[in-house]
Amino acid sequence: MQYTYDLYALNAFSIKDTGGNAAAVMLDSNGVSEESMLKIAAKINFSETAFLRKFSSENYRTRFFTPNKEVSLCGHATIAAFTLLREKNIIPYDKVICQKTLAGMLTVHIEKSTVFMEQALPVFYEHAPCRKEIAPCLNVSEDDIFNNLPIQIVSTGLKDILVPIKNLGSLLSVKPDFELIKKISEKYGTVGIHAFTLDTLHEGTAHCRNFAPLYDIPEESATGTSNGALACYLYRNKIVPLSNNILKFEQGYVMNKPSEIITKIIAADNCIRKILVGGQAFVTELLHITV
Repeated sequence: MQYTYDLYALNAFSIKDTGGNAAAVMLDSNGVSEESMLKIAAKINFSETAFLRKFSSENYRTRFFTPNKEVSLCGHATIAAFTLLREKNIIPYDKVICQKTLAGMLTVHIEKSTVFMEQALPVFYEHAPCRKEIAPCLNVSEDDIFNNLPIQIVSTGLKDILVPIKNLGSLLSVKPDFELIKKISEKYGTVGIHAFTLDTLHEGTAHCRNFAPLYDIPEESATGTSNGALACYLYRNKIVPLSNNILKFEQGYVMNKPSEIITKIIAADNCIRKILVGGQAFVTELLHITV
């Protein structure tokens, strides 16, 4: 038997009402099976779909599905989901609530025009691919990869390979080899590659491109979890001081989907105590999905 479900489509991390990263949100997934969630996400075919279920007065359980599997956390789908709750007047702004995810119980900070999500504290992995392994994945020369910063796997909920590129021209000209990226992602147990340069278009902290073909996401226009990891990486490598606690990341420009991801770091005693990632989101349409 088939059922029809209502979901909302939003663009998250968008600049005004343009660009950003599309996410779908089901406001009440109570009684929807995991199999149906996966079928719905596959049919919508956005990089992520969020399924919400209220489990106490102001707390929610959130599950995230790519078109082919469940993931433990998604930044842009979280921003979309809780912006939608605010816009529907289900949750007022100036509230801090909790969402239960596979990455743990994390807070969401609802502001008047922006939503910030807490991510897991950063984990820095010592074992990472070398420039010789990464260069063919991106179809760049080893010289295009910045020498003075490491290629490193970092997680604030999802593991990504962070790859520093020397300049904006080199990053924008990257032509990813998706099969090689799948193989290296499987080898190192990561979601994909988050390539970045400190050379930016609009005075941001870094300009980024994200590739996760292992999860059926060839390139993503805005990636909250990856930029949360990148913010922690930049602090750890002393590119920005801990006193500079708000960073802005550019992404999606090569896809004609300009996006801005904002991170906030709360630190004490030279240690990161909390990482928040946020931005704006705008509702685009109501979806009726039959599976």
